[in-house]
Amino acid sequence: YNICTVTPALSSCLFDEPFRLKVSGLRSRQLVALTARSTDQKGVEFSSRASYRADGSGEVHLDRDPSLGGSYAGVEPMGLLWSMRPDSSHRKLVIRNSLHPHVVKFSVHEQDGDGRLLAEAANERLLIGDGVVRRPVRGEHFQGVLFTPPGEGPFCAVLDLSSYTCEIRPSLLASKGFVVLAVAVHSSKLVNMNVMHLDLFEEALNFLKKQPKVGSKGVGIVARSQGADVALSLAAFVPGVEAVVWINGCGANISVPLHYKNSQILSPLSMDVDKVIHTESGARVIKYIVGNPLAEENKGSVVPIEQATGQFLFVAAEDDLGWDSKAFMGQMVERLKSRGRNNFEVVTYPKAGHLLEAPYGPYCPSSVHGLLHFPVMWGGEPRFHAAAEVHLWEKVQEFLKTHLKCDVKSKL
Repeated sequence: YNICTVTPALSSCLFDEPFRLKVSGLRSRQLVALTARSTDQKGVEFSSRASYRADGSGEVHLDRDPSLGGSYAGVEPMGLLWSMRPDSSHRKLVIRNSLHPHVVKFSVHEQDGDGRLLAEAANERLLIGDGVVRRPVRGEHFQGVLFTPPGEGPFCAVLDLSSYTCEIRPSLLASKGFVVLAVAVHSSKLVNMNVMHLDLFEEALNFLKKQPKVGSKGVGIVARSQGADVALSLAAFVPGVEAVVWINGCGANISVPLHYKNSQILSPLSMDVDKVIHTESGARVIKYIVGNPLAEENKGSVVPIEQATGQFLFVAAEDDLGWDSKAFMGQMVERLKSRGRNNFEVVTYPKAGHLLEAPYGPYCPSSVHGLLHFPVMWGGEPRFHAAAEVHLWEKVQEFLKTHLKCDVKSKL
């Protein structure tokens, strides 16, 4: 055998950046198996495997050659990444601290015989760009993590609301030239099981506005799932929200009453847990347990988004099994149109599921729900979901740069 190599070897790039994987030194037309392995910050192992046939020169190029089978098929340059699956059921990639890169190890094996190892390499997928400062912060009533780009600025300010602590999206946005404050909706400082206070998120917004490198007129918000309805409420009730990216959420207040300035402003949307659907995998479909915001008993829960002065980007995955996101988005669009408002854009993704993240992470079909404490189905078909994440990531950055009216320049 000739010496087989994998390129790039021990290279580093940002988590959201594609790379070109190439194998050389194989026999002409040799059949090989490529694998990818990684471990997240909870110790869960992820892996993928695909078969390839070398060309006449003994090379495999993932951006040119089709996978013949395995975790995916066809020409998918980043397929080994998004097709990785956990070694145990109902787990999703967890990265709570962005200072540590996510390392993916690639290997090449003989397809036939004993599967002998021919070559291996690794790729460090950085969560945080050069010069970006990560700083845990704590206000009087909120806690979060602040990410500040290198350079003098001024930079646009973005509040990143996630249901639970996750630093992938906010750290990468900071690497693109935004000052980003990441706040988890469900943390001990922000919410209990009885009531949610919008004032606490307003405090986080005001803290972000006061950062010395912030130069945007107002603040942008990026949020998915329950964070998305909190984002809508901030836009409707709190001044200074210029742009909201709403991803796979609802147009009404979920779970518990929402209070602001010592009084209730929104009641919780009704839920019916009897509408949970059980599946053979053990995960459940919860899409239909949330009530209809248009029903008479739920009118007090609907966020009055027509009061907002900023712009909205509504994003709905058509195969979302966590929420009926497309229907909820349609209701919000009709609400704005009926009141003469056109301050919104709409993006839908067929065959994508609930967990739309920054691109090139492992697709997650199911995981344990943080509040319900049982595994739920998230929906989507892996290949289409991965493509949606690539498109959405660019769309989000473009939307924020356009509507925050700030000269955003990456300092990388």
